[in-house]
Amino acid sequence: MVRTPLTQPERDRGERLGTLLRQARGQRSMTEVAAAAGLSPETLRKIETGRIPTPAFFTVAALATALGISLDDLAALVTEQHAA
Repeated sequence: MVRTPLTQPERDRGERLGTLLRQARGQRSMTEVAAAAGLSPETLRKIETGRIPTPAFFTVAALATALGISLDDLAALVTEQHAA
């Protein structure tokens, strides 16, 4: 099965999400946050750098929980930055 290429707005949204997650992580190590979310540090690194621009919902939910961010707040921040 061939995956449809992402549009530029989808890639931009993935980069914004990654930046927000990186900022929320603060001084916590990538390994610590990844373990708390049940992910590998490599997966978290790829999300934070935008190399995985469309992570699965449950991955985002696990990261939000590990970082103490509500999904509503995270969605609002991604949308807010897009509008700015």
